[in-house]
Amino acid sequence: MAGNRQALESLMRECLEARGGEVSARMRAAELGRAYLELNADGHRLFLETLADVFDVDKHMVDNAVSLYTQAEDDAARRVAEAQLRRSLVPPRVRLLTQFNALPEGVKFLVDLRADLLVLSRPGPALAGLDKDLKELLTSWFDIGFLDLRAITWESPAALLEKLIDYEAVHQIQSWEDLRNRLESDRRCYALFHPRMPEEPLAFVEVALVKGIARGIQDLLDQDAPVADPQSADTAIFYSISNTQKGLKGVSFGDYLIKKVVANLSAELLGLKTFATLSPIPGFRHWMRRADPQILSSAFTEQEQAGVRALGGSDDTAQALEVILSRPDWQGDSVVCAALKAPLLGLCARYMMEKRPDGRPIDSVARFHLKNGARMEHLNWFGDTSIKGSEQSAGMMINYRYIQDDIERNHEAYMKDGRIAMSSEFKALVRSSRDAGNSPFRRLGIG
Repeated sequence: MAGNRQALESLMRECLEARGGEVSARMRAAELGRAYLELNADGHRLFLETLADVFDVDKHMVDNAVSLYTQAEDDAARRVAEAQLRRSLVPPRVRLLTQFNALPEGVKFLVDLRADLLVLSRPGPALAGLDKDLKELLTSWFDIGFLDLRAITWESPAALLEKLIDYEAVHQIQSWEDLRNRLESDRRCYALFHPRMPEEPLAFVEVALVKGIARGIQDLLDQDAPVADPQSADTAIFYSISNTQKGLKGVSFGDYLIKKVVANLSAELLGLKTFATLSPIPGFRHWMRRADPQILSSAFTEQEQAGVRALGGSDDTAQALEVILSRPDWQGDSVVCAALKAPLLGLCARYMMEKRPDGRPIDSVARFHLKNGARMEHLNWFGDTSIKGSEQSAGMMINYRYIQDDIERNHEAYMKDGRIAMSSEFKALVRSSRDAGNSPFRRLGIG
């Protein structure tokens, strides 16, 4: 089967034939699904290419439908032609894919099918069209109106807790004790579920109930820290938000998840006044490695550059800085930290303002929270001192704050004009980073 395109095409055509009624159609769809699951990686590609190429839109049918529409002589004929044109524009593969919705595991099968499709190299226009069809189907099936929000606790089924460990994408769960700490009474965890995938979380968020905005992840994940009284908390910190299903990439429900959790927590704990995140900055180091050397140099005085070059053992400031930040123990050197803190905070603020060609921030986490109506609140030096935190962002993290009265206004300003909401503290940091970069004295190395 793995190398037999003709056999796959035959199975697919049988699924599209309306023979034997609904039960027979489900049986054929189940057989096709089993055939896919038995294939290896090459077989998966052949399956997807067959589905994309052979069962695409029939261009002759479209041409005929367009011709009928343009030649329609009255409204009645035009309506008939419009209906035929709409039908002709729907690829047969969409009807085939829809059949899986009726199977007990069919929705999950299609989610995983799209995950396989997304990792294919050299997808080509036909496979891109198949992905578009799949995404549109999944977007409609995973509308927020169908989703359920459930709290996850230490008493939740073990199988679900294991998935939480596997799916955690922001701060790896190290052990069952680590997980238990994250589910203590001063913590909350919520997940979204779809009724056709009741045991599979689609996304989940981990929350810490604290006093004041937390600015370092180490304290929040400290298993030896005493458990606080949630009733005394005034702040909910969203410190990990993870999407779990790769096949649902581009199907957005993060905004809904955050708003539902805020509503739940507000109803449960009346003392909560502040809702904020403690978020990673995953692209900062990557950006620094590729930034114009002048951008990096402008963040340092000439004296600071000389110190960086000496510490990094290179005559090139950017290379020397990379050498220093690649050392596993640099955060423990007080001299190095004192020299780098102000320049790196300025560079990170500048990074947060960098935009893609479409005008949106280059930082993926920023795009998510700003679209949802948050504002940039604090930039945190040594917010994450883990190896991952150092590799991604030189240990820095950011707080995004959700102020309920401002969420809609922030969202609209961001979506319409690309405006980024910021606290006064963050604005001052951005201004100082720009002043440093634009100062002629700084560029001459005498500022």
